[in-house]
Amino acid sequence: MSKFVTRFLKDESGATAIEYGLIAALIAVVLITALNTLSGKISGTFGLISEKMPQAAAN
Repeated sequence: MSKFVTRFLKDESGATAIEYGLIAALIAVVLITALNTLSGKISGTFGLISEKMPQAAAN
């Protein structure tokens, strides 16, 4: 039984999967935050372009 516990405590293969999962979650949070921050600016830019398009087509 003590061999099993010792081997279990030394096994780190599951830790790698958890670390990759945490990194992926952190990247997702950063991307969502960045997209939410930029969405207003992008929306404003496309709104401005859509206002200018009829004027540009008339000339």
